[in-house]
Amino acid sequence: MSDKFFDYIIHGGDYNPDQWIDTPEIWDEDMRLMNLAHVNSATVGIFSWSMLEPEEGIYNFEWLDELLDKLHENGKDVILATPSGARPLWLAQKYPEVLRVEESGIRNEYGVRHNHCLTSPIYREKVQNINRRLAERYKNHPAVKMWHISNEYCGECHCELCQEAFREWLKKEYKTLDNLNFKWWNGFWSHQVSDWSQINSPKFRGENHVPAMKLAWKRFVTDSHISFFENEIVPLREITPDIPITTNFMKMYDGINYQKFAKHLDLISWDNYPAWDKGRNVAEAYETAFVHDTFRSMKDGQPFFMMESTPSLVNWHDVNKLPKPRRQELSSIQAVAHGADSVQYFQWRKSRGGHEKFHGAVVDHCGHENTRVFKEVAKLGRNLEKISDVVGKRTNSKVAIIYDWENKWATGYFCGYNNLERDYYKECTKWYAPFWKNGIAVDVISMDDDFSKYDLIIAPFLYMLKDGVDKKIEDYVYNGGKFISTFLTGIVDKDDLCHLGGFPCGNLKEVFGIWAEETDSLPKGVENAVEFNEHYYKAINFCDIIHAENAEVLAHYKSDFYYDTPAVTKNNYGKGTAYYVAFCDKGRFSKEFIEEIIKEYDIKADTEIKADSGVSIRKRGNVIFIMNFSDGVAKVTLDREYLDIVNGTSVSGEVTINECGYLVLE
Repeated sequence: MSDKFFDYIIHGGDYNPDQWIDTPEIWDEDMRLMNLAHVNSATVGIFSWSMLEPEEGIYNFEWLDELLDKLHENGKDVILATPSGARPLWLAQKYPEVLRVEESGIRNEYGVRHNHCLTSPIYREKVQNINRRLAERYKNHPAVKMWHISNEYCGECHCELCQEAFREWLKKEYKTLDNLNFKWWNGFWSHQVSDWSQINSPKFRGENHVPAMKLAWKRFVTDSHISFFENEIVPLREITPDIPITTNFMKMYDGINYQKFAKHLDLISWDNYPAWDKGRNVAEAYETAFVHDTFRSMKDGQPFFMMESTPSLVNWHDVNKLPKPRRQELSSIQAVAHGADSVQYFQWRKSRGGHEKFHGAVVDHCGHENTRVFKEVAKLGRNLEKISDVVGKRTNSKVAIIYDWENKWATGYFCGYNNLERDYYKECTKWYAPFWKNGIAVDVISMDDDFSKYDLIIAPFLYMLKDGVDKKIEDYVYNGGKFISTFLTGIVDKDDLCHLGGFPCGNLKEVFGIWAEETDSLPKGVENAVEFNEHYYKAINFCDIIHAENAEVLAHYKSDFYYDTPAVTKNNYGKGTAYYVAFCDKGRFSKEFIEEIIKEYDIKADTEIKADSGVSIRKRGNVIFIMNFSDGVAKVTLDREYLDIVNGTSVSGEVTINECGYLVLE
């Protein structure tokens, strides 16, 4: 598939006209309002199964025919959804096996969304049936440009069908019970398995203290979702092979390995709901940028879609504060700057009832265009039309951070060290922040991805190494790469078995030039200190006690029984260099250490433009985005004369950007 699915930035979002089927005049009003809002796309049919098939085998497509025709007549593209995310009541009533069984062993009653068994043959059959009907009916409709598969895949089922599928998955993964018993270390607590039928999914009322088993279950759940997805798209691939396919991911959702799932999509898309105006906007900005870059990196830098965002507030925070004016506009521009080829909302028109009736929408309950939110969306739509040359453009990153879904699971499952303060995502975003603040593009990759194209890789808290990754790191450094790792690196294999022979595992002790003997865990409020470049930094949560065997010592601990032992080391290995940061910090050390690395290796920012703190600068293709996430007016010093694409004027020298403001330059 191409990097470029459309010639312009998609601007639109979830449209649920079936909620207004009894008031068709609202459909006509929606067309008028979409034109005013410079909306060019609508995602239709996500939760429409009960309208499309009100009874088993009885179909009603006439309303959707009319709606798609209206959208096409008004120049709108359609992203047509498959409705498997919320099954109709008749299906659950007639075939109760399609409903999920919780860890408790109790089968759910009908309700909510994603309350379906991924393994159920009946549900898979019914999903294929409705999808085939959709594909056959709309394969030649000129408005339909993309398939949106289901919605926010998530959850798991513990029914007997899933238990048996899990056992079959384990047989393929481990081949023999002897191998499984060894990999899961089942001799501990006398947990040896003598028959496959003895294995069930991990549950709070059953087996839940075997990390390898929990990892296997997560991998199985991921593969179950992928299998369900592949089953769902069979008729779409068969009947509409030229229409691209996506599904919407949910930030860094823990339940599915998105890096694995991504390989099965034509286009990555995700739902972006930052918590702006909660007193930490700059941190929220770089954390959101980290997520954008994660999804952008999943298909080797291919642009992605921001499938959902809110034009206003959400309804699911404890307190749903209104974002400041222009915050949504800035948030949308940030997505485009980091590789999005769409800005889409949930939803177009607010529902009158139901769970999400107070969730933000482009059209409020008042039903007209004379609202602040609508005007902001329309303004953004006009601006997006002016910058559509960025569509399909990639970002050139020579720096990568390893954020690996399976390592995330592993760091959460082991029992030991500091069980209260262990946050893999926070560690990774902390090391990402200095690059973001210095305008340096970063890819966020898994440990399975290609390392060779990067000059620098940072791997925070890389506790678990899958098979062969230690050799990948060794080869990368030996051939000239710069690699930074931190505390508790290379402790276990993919089944959470501790490596023997010392940490970090295998030849990584030679690569880093150290041996990590012990790890001290610091309770909340207890700190060590580290001296680096004649400055002192706080060490919290984790402190590896290491021996520098070949490495140069860059920093020392300054208290406790390991006073004056190495805290940061540097080792030349082959043509490259490996750094080991043995402690966890709050962010000041990682910021200043990365700034030293940037200087030492002359890592270039995307541009020579200088800006105040809180301003993010991002280059995509030949377009430069300058975004003010600070809580006030910011100054920017341009290095040359540029064209302000949005305003059509030339700018140079020192310029000011208001709070929530941005510039798009060429």
